[in-house]
Amino acid sequence: MEIRPVRYDHPDAVTLDTLVQQEYVRRYGDGDMTPLDPEMFTPPHGTYLIAYEGARPLATGGWRRQEDTAEGYAAGDAEIKRMFVVPEARGQGLARQILAALEADARAAGRSRMVLETGTEQPEALELYASSGYVLVGKFGLYRTYDESRCMAKSLVADV
Repeated sequence: MEIRPVRYDHPDAVTLDTLVQQEYVRRYGDGDMTPLDPEMFTPPHGTYLIAYEGARPLATGGWRRQEDTAEGYAAGDAEIKRMFVVPEARGQGLARQILAALEADARAAGRSRMVLETGTEQPEALELYASSGYVLVGKFGLYRTYDESRCMAKSLVADV
C-alpha cells in the first residue's frame, strides 16, 4: 500500500468522491453540499491523498486551510475533507494512515489545529477521530446548524 498526493480533480479522486457522496446519500439522504475546488487542496493551501494498492485506489482524504472565523473556524485551522475507505478495504487501518499523513502534512505547513465535521450517522468516523485524539468542539462550517453534525478538533502543536 502506498499513499500518494494527487490533485482533487485527478480521475481517481473523482471516482472516490463519487463513492463517498453515495455513502452520504445512503446515510443522510443527501450528498455533501460543501463547495470544494481543487486549488483548496494544492500546497500550501492543503493536500489531497489517495492510498493505493498497486494501481487500485482504496482510501482518500484531504485537508484545506481554513481561516473563516465567521463560520466558526480559527486562524491556523486545517480542515479534513473527504475521508473515505472503499467498503472492501475497511478494517485495515487505511483511514488511520491517511489521517496521520494529513496531520503531519498540515503541521509541516504551519497549521496549528486540525478540524473536521462528521455526523451522527457515521459512528465509525466518530470512533476513529476520538481514538486519534480528537475532541468535540463548537460547531463550525456549512453544517453548523444541523442537529446531526458533530465537529471535532485536535491540536497540531506540541504542548510546551
